[in-house]
Amino acid sequence: MKQIALAIGFASLFVAAACSQREAVTADYCVVPLPDQVAVDTAATPFRLSPSTVIVAADSAAQSDAQLFAGYISTLTGFSPKIADRAPSDDYIRLATGCGTPDAYTISVATDSIVVCGGSNAGTFYGLQTLRKAIPGKGDRDILYPVGTVSATPRFAYRGAHFDTSRHFFSADSVKIFIDMMAMHGMNRFHWHITDDQGWRLEVDSLPLLTEVGSKRPNTVIGWNTADYDSVPVSGYYTHEQIRDIVAYAAERHITIIPEIDLPGHMQAALAAYPDLGCTGGPYEVWRRWGVSDDVLCAGNDSVYAFLDRVMDAVTDLFPSEYIHIGGDECPKTRWEKCPKCQAKIRTLGLRDDRNSTAEQKLQSHVMKHVADHLAAKGRKAIGWDEILEGGCDTSTVIMSWRGVRGGITAAKAGHDAIMTPATYLYFDYKQSYDESEPGAYYAKPLLLETVYSYEPIPEEFSDAEAAHIIGVQGNTWCEYIPTFRHAQYMTLPRFGALAELQWVSSPKDYAAFMQRLARLRAIYDAEGYNYNVKAFEASKEE
Repeated sequence: MKQIALAIGFASLFVAAACSQREAVTADYCVVPLPDQVAVDTAATPFRLSPSTVIVAADSAAQSDAQLFAGYISTLTGFSPKIADRAPSDDYIRLATGCGTPDAYTISVATDSIVVCGGSNAGTFYGLQTLRKAIPGKGDRDILYPVGTVSATPRFAYRGAHFDTSRHFFSADSVKIFIDMMAMHGMNRFHWHITDDQGWRLEVDSLPLLTEVGSKRPNTVIGWNTADYDSVPVSGYYTHEQIRDIVAYAAERHITIIPEIDLPGHMQAALAAYPDLGCTGGPYEVWRRWGVSDDVLCAGNDSVYAFLDRVMDAVTDLFPSEYIHIGGDECPKTRWEKCPKCQAKIRTLGLRDDRNSTAEQKLQSHVMKHVADHLAAKGRKAIGWDEILEGGCDTSTVIMSWRGVRGGITAAKAGHDAIMTPATYLYFDYKQSYDESEPGAYYAKPLLLETVYSYEPIPEEFSDAEAAHIIGVQGNTWCEYIPTFRHAQYMTLPRFGALAELQWVSSPKDYAAFMQRLARLRAIYDAEGYNYNVKAFEASKEE
């Protein structure tokens, strides 16, 4: 239960400056996501953050966080605190570790100092984000932090956001901004969708045609697979240098990048580059349409397994994440049912239909197991979409439940760890309201902010042991109908605020109180130049 002990009303309270002091405004610790405890002492003189304040960081990791925090303060106040490795006698904010679980934090505010102590450097960073978000608006003034204690421990260890850069290509700088948006909201896992039918965005040295051919398409269908196409070419991919730079950028913000190579379906861009990997031999094109292509990797072709090994070798070389997402969703078996090689593989493996799975579904499980085993040999673990349960898979594979919640429930009961990302609650390519002026999105039916906030990731009927298998929650931004980064920002903000509450907060929901706290994020969105849905800040209820 969140225990909030508020001894003063936190409005945008401007304090008249003393004769030699600048104007000041009082901070409000009730931010998004809501801390577990907030207790303040109204009788004590608050800590004053001013141009003379020093941020104390004793080691290189803390100094990196201190530099980021100084930048946040500069954006909102116009001044940047100094950074030192030792504390002066007073007027300092000290970064520390050793308080609680790794991502937890405690902020201890005294009149002359603030100590932000995390269970790790990541926890300290989240505490600094709370101090950042406690600042009410942008302006050239000092900040008064009320004396007291603020603490929080996130509900879930995996707090994810997904971004699809395969359907439309977004620059490396845009990806970094997306990461900054995640960091502000206390998220720590960036699920990067970088390959699909419509574009292959990952440079693989040993397979150069993947980007030479697979990263380009001349145009795109207009609307939902009409007969009309636009005249806008789409191209682009991320070089090794760019990926390593983005990985390091994310790590500085305590975010781990989990890349996704979606297989064995959603591979038409790869087939356009290497047509011998398909059941028919092509010809194939980088798909200019949306939906699910029948053309998938040929599971009966031994060269496909060698291809996947080479791709995964490149992925694990570039991304240090413990987990690699290997897709497994929306893989039609149409080609496999008629492919002599696939049918021969089914016979060789002794696969047969049963009441739970077809032989072809089990063949997909064979493909997924090959990739998972290859990753395991490199000390990595696989994540897959919930379809991979259909043919059976080892419990070491994490299940990402997107077709509602049933996949996650089935996975947890079977002993898999699961990440909940049901489309009806957490797909941010849905429109945000019933307003016809909303920009283009995949679904006509909206996903309201209140609906996102209302989601409960752990089913009531779960035992404690089953609940422990729900390791995280993730929001997904698919970009079939999101061609620009400003549009992508609009689709995620402020829904990231509701997502952050799901990931951090376990107390009973109070939408009206959440909306009051959420409203204060607008000043930071504006200060950072983020594009967002202004209307979503108005309390809304689905009719």
